[in-house]
Amino acid sequence: MSASTAPSLPYRVGQWLPSDQRVLDAWIEKRLAQATANPVPLLPIMEEFKQLIEGDAAIYMLFHQMLSEVPHTRHFRHNPAGGPQVRSYHVMLQMINTILTEAPEFNTTGLVGFPINAILDWSMDTPGGFAAFLNEKVNRQLKRVLNEWARFLGSADSRYILNDDPVKGWLGAGAMAAMPHFVEHFVCEPTAPYYGFTSWDDFFTRQFREGQRPVAAPDDDSVITNACESAPYRLARGVKQIDRFWIKAQPYSLTHMLDGDSRVAQFDGGTVYQAFLDALSYHRWHSPVNGRIVKAVVVDGSYYSETPAEGEDDSGPNDSQAYITEVATRALVFIEADNPAIGLMCFMAVGMAEVSTCQITVYEGQQVRKGQQLGMFHFGGSTHCLIFRPGVELDFTLHGHTPGLNSKSLPVNSQIARVK
Repeated sequence: MSASTAPSLPYRVGQWLPSDQRVLDAWIEKRLAQATANPVPLLPIMEEFKQLIEGDAAIYMLFHQMLSEVPHTRHFRHNPAGGPQVRSYHVMLQMINTILTEAPEFNTTGLVGFPINAILDWSMDTPGGFAAFLNEKVNRQLKRVLNEWARFLGSADSRYILNDDPVKGWLGAGAMAAMPHFVEHFVCEPTAPYYGFTSWDDFFTRQFREGQRPVAAPDDDSVITNACESAPYRLARGVKQIDRFWIKAQPYSLTHMLDGDSRVAQFDGGTVYQAFLDALSYHRWHSPVNGRIVKAVVVDGSYYSETPAEGEDDSGPNDSQAYITEVATRALVFIEADNPAIGLMCFMAVGMAEVSTCQITVYEGQQVRKGQQLGMFHFGGSTHCLIFRPGVELDFTLHGHTPGLNSKSLPVNSQIARVK
């Protein structure tokens, strides 16, 4: 597919699906050219990855298998971003290697925000990829790789992309058009270098100015507020304690979602509300209720696993959002609500692909107010769930939005439900 004939694709929920194939085509071809024409020594963390692949017989087999299983038919000659397909783990490692000392550029697409995802996407959907990206050793190394990138994104060196280039800069005309009222909405200093942000991560975890997202009914314990700036994805009632979450329709499986917590039986038959964060918006989490933190923990998990039941997904694991609540890296924050009609509930923040760092900022035993910060995603947004026990009668008010891949974001701290 050439740049001149590549189709233009619409945005979907969270704006992660590419909307301009030509931009992505140029991006991926640049990375492939770097990896093949001018290979450079691997960074130590990527050399570790190479040694893991070559030193473990099962992983070596899986990485060869997943790349060879991507069909050689016309449809798969290019990866989902429009560039040539990656069919060698050596090239894959080189391409990721170049990403680790770069900050994401702004453009009119979403998948470039997931650059490693763009490299792996078709192979994720193969039998070999399904096994490889559930492998504990592989995910342990991916965590190390992503943490290394996070260190760069948290450094002052990453600020170079916070410039006013009209196409690529995050403070340029294109970005400001995509994020209207940026200065009015977010804490920043437009007259200072880099708008006062100390790093790319500081920019991405930016905060709303005082008064921008008021808490709905802060003293009314019957009102539940939106924990994240997010688009409704799914509302499920009567959720089972254990279910086959990898099959079509991706039913929730509470035991796996809650990592076998001793409290899981209390939620059997309860309600799960899931919503997806916007790529260009706000990435902090806030308490949906007044209450006390009972438990707060980050669960290690997968980064690039998607369910085969969904078939091809050119923005994977976008179509696997329910499935990854059971397997991906995630934060669990159990809250005992002050309102006994709600009682114990759980907020779950789920990392997707590169969006893997879940930072909890509250502690067990802490009393929190509705709208108080619970934590944040670093480098981007992702998906999250609110989990309620059976018997909690909830009347959801989603402001005219129907949960699904084409819904729109609702403001954080706005009312989304009322307990009867």
